[in-house]
Amino acid sequence: MKIREKILVIEDEQTIRNFMQAVLTANDYDVLLARTGAMGQSMIASHCPDVIILDLGLPDVDGMEILRAVRSWSKVPILVVSARTHERDKVAALDAGADDYLTKPFGTGELLARIRAAIRHTRTPAGSEAVANTGLFKAGDLTIDYAKHRVFIAGQDANLTQNEYKLVALLGLHAGKVLTYDYLIKELWGPSARSDNQILRVNMANIRRKIEQNPAQPVYIFTEVGIGYRMIEGD
Repeated sequence: MKIREKILVIEDEQTIRNFMQAVLTANDYDVLLARTGAMGQSMIASHCPDVIILDLGLPDVDGMEILRAVRSWSKVPILVVSARTHERDKVAALDAGADDYLTKPFGTGELLARIRAAIRHTRTPAGSEAVANTGLFKAGDLTIDYAKHRVFIAGQDANLTQNEYKLVALLGLHAGKVLTYDYLIKELWGPSARSDNQILRVNMANIRRKIEQNPAQPVYIFTEVGIGYRMIEGD
């Protein structure tokens, strides 16, 4: 018997709740609905959903409070959906522990794709079963060899510096997820490092010259403007 993933939708707008319920049910998900933050928090604890879809603009509590509270004890994937389009809101949600951020209005295809990605990340360590089993991350001609601390393109060593390798390796471990600038800086240079995106941009420009056929149109590492970087999902 097929096990259906359970998705909790915390959304106060009835039209959007009904839309998501119809779409998710049609795609073989079990759907739980909560119209307030209080209901949502109660259902998270009692139903243990596989994915949470969380609206930030709830009537009784800011969705960010729920996000932080859940992240204090659970790693359940949280997909934020919000009408807040400013990049600082996206960065804040991702830094607080959201796995993804979807801006309203959004399409059915994008919603389902983000959910599938979130579920994949829970099923495989560090987002990649291949990395866990072989020590390798592969995407097209790109190979990250975690044992050798080397990155290869079509079998040729990309000759990355230590910092360049660390940045690519970290993105590979979280392939498909957006890692914010602040997170990357703190992971690579420590919690006391200044939040200066310039050092990241310089390293990324050098990396792209070495691994991308056309650095202006990357196929491996993508920039989420104002937020951070995302590695393509592995093969």
